[in-house]
Amino acid sequence: MNTIRPCGCKGVRTCLSCEQDFQIAKPSLREQFQQLESWSYCVHCELLQPGWDTTKVQDAHGEHTKDEGLPLPGILVQEEFLSAEEGSQLLADLDALPWDISQSGRRKQNFGPKTNFKKRKLQVGSFSGFPRTTEYVQRRFEEVPLLRGFQTIEQCSLEYEPSKGASIDPHVDDCWIWGERVVTVNCLGDAVLTLTPYEVQQAGKYNLDLVAHYEQELREPLLTDEQMTKYEGKVLRIPMPNLSLIVLLGPARYQFEHSVLREDVQERRVCIAYREFTPMYINGEDRHKGDSVREKSQLFWET
Repeated sequence: MNTIRPCGCKGVRTCLSCEQDFQIAKPSLREQFQQLESWSYCVHCELLQPGWDTTKVQDAHGEHTKDEGLPLPGILVQEEFLSAEEGSQLLADLDALPWDISQSGRRKQNFGPKTNFKKRKLQVGSFSGFPRTTEYVQRRFEEVPLLRGFQTIEQCSLEYEPSKGASIDPHVDDCWIWGERVVTVNCLGDAVLTLTPYEVQQAGKYNLDLVAHYEQELREPLLTDEQMTKYEGKVLRIPMPNLSLIVLLGPARYQFEHSVLREDVQERRVCIAYREFTPMYINGEDRHKGDSVREKSQLFWET
């Protein structure tokens, strides 16, 4: 079903509303993933441990041993990146701005350039910077060693409402324009990020073919085919606690698809996703094409 529906979904993307209204049968990703061997990331020992339930894995941290844990390069989960007071105020400030409908039961607020991933075309469009009320979040990135030098060129607020069956299907963020560090700040609600190894099914999908052009500049080297065999037949679960900072880079960013299952959204969840340029647009052949976007990204406007 390729037409845009009143709920904002199109193509294979669905929410509970259009599934009911248009009698769309959507296979359960959770059921599919639970057929795999499940591992959950322990924030305390920074290793994956056996189990599907991320809360139980965190609670059992004292029983974990390094020998039993499975490493996954390219994951950062920093709890309490925001204080409770900051989270409440940030949520109120976001809700004071207009929300737009999006796919899969979500709403969004997008601040960034106009991008055409298929044609690889970038335009400033209506991009005029970011809300002043969110500026401190970007400034705080400089306090995180892994995010030093991160220049935000897109900021997107996302709302997940459980009554709508809000979710995000498995995907790899575009690799033509969005850089290595994929950043999420959680403003409200706990959730889980689910990762599965990506097996190339379509040439050029996600523009992954371009990674070879800047692979030598990655902060976290990609895993070899032999190293990736450790993750075959496994599903990886990454907790995203309320008020936390989540960063994907290197293998976790490029060699796994990530998703948010609707069953993992038990309450209203609001997060802000941040994206930077690829090296091609920072110091490579396309730098001049990104100059106008970089200029706008320095601006913060009053709401």
